[in-house]
Amino acid sequence: MVCETNESDVEIGIPTVMLPQDAGANLERWLKNSSMVSLQVYSPRRPPVDVAEVFLWLMAVSTIICASYWSARSAKEAAMELDKLLKDGSDLDMDGFGSNGAVDISVPSAILFVVIASCFLVMLYKLMSFWFIEVLVVLFCIGGIEGLQTCSVSLLSCFRRFRHAGESFIKVPLFGDVSYLTLAVSPLCIASSVLWAVYRRYSLAWIGQDILGIALIITVLQIVRVPNLKVGTVLLSCAFLYDIFWVFVSKLWFRESVMIVVARGDKSGEDGIPMLLKIPRMFDPWGGFSIIGFGDIILPGLVVAFSLRYDFLAKRSFRAGYFVWAMTAYGLGLLVTYVALNMMDGHGQPALLYIVPFTLGTFLTLGKKRGELKTLWSKGAPEGPCTHIRLQPSQ
Repeated sequence: MVCETNESDVEIGIPTVMLPQDAGANLERWLKNSSMVSLQVYSPRRPPVDVAEVFLWLMAVSTIICASYWSARSAKEAAMELDKLLKDGSDLDMDGFGSNGAVDISVPSAILFVVIASCFLVMLYKLMSFWFIEVLVVLFCIGGIEGLQTCSVSLLSCFRRFRHAGESFIKVPLFGDVSYLTLAVSPLCIASSVLWAVYRRYSLAWIGQDILGIALIITVLQIVRVPNLKVGTVLLSCAFLYDIFWVFVSKLWFRESVMIVVARGDKSGEDGIPMLLKIPRMFDPWGGFSIIGFGDIILPGLVVAFSLRYDFLAKRSFRAGYFVWAMTAYGLGLLVTYVALNMMDGHGQPALLYIVPFTLGTFLTLGKKRGELKTLWSKGAPEGPCTHIRLQPSQ
């Protein structure tokens, strides 16, 4: 049909039906072999809540709890060691003491992180292809190996039988001093990651992806730390705007939601990028997966882990501390995210839009009410000697 330049626009309505790929292939085959094919279209309703969302909520909450207790335990052990050295009258330069390899992020680095994440997201959107996803799979496997190795060694070191192997080291070329326990678990971690990469298109491959992802998230939350509430506020505020922009506002420039397109893995031949946790929807007639991105767990998790470290160093009881409130707020924020997702008929929602106000708002309000907001905001640690204080050697 050809329209002349001076003709008015013609509204054309063509009904379309979405079919699974295998059903479309069968339909095409029948049309080629038969003279007539009859179709009966039925659109089943999705359940208000799918069990997959419940399990995904539990996975996200449990991951942050585990990572927070690990981080807080390390901070407490470092503080006890420092306190013991101070009582012995040792002269110490505390720059980096007790950090256990952890990295404290600053305000500029928090802002820079969001900028880099935006650039990386645009790159994913523009370069999305089968081969680019393969590169992401390789990077995810490397991170998964490191995460599995770190979590496995730390867990096994808690048992007396493996403690000696964890404290005995051997020099390995290119890697330096490596414990015997690390050498023992590394082949298993590598094998697990490679097996997932090879069989990731199978129906149960999501289990391996979630295991690798959870191990990676816990390791990141152990290594990267928020030193005070000021940095946490800047980080979550920037992430809050980042999530809203790339889910909703990006449609004005790219004519589609960049975040949703990247998460689904459009034009790649894959069921989404590997940097997310997912569980197949069990009672949804349309199938698919319920997913949550790593950022929706890691970024709020940094602030939640900070709250538990503060409670441990301040020797607060469970009820009198901040962790229980921050963790509850995160759980409620994620719950509201899934409620909004179902109310919007499955259209993608920026999880941090709901999680950040709950988590950050609760923390700030409670700190203000208790009169500790100034300490939380600047120092990030209770009064007294702790791992955040730098002691100069006596002259």
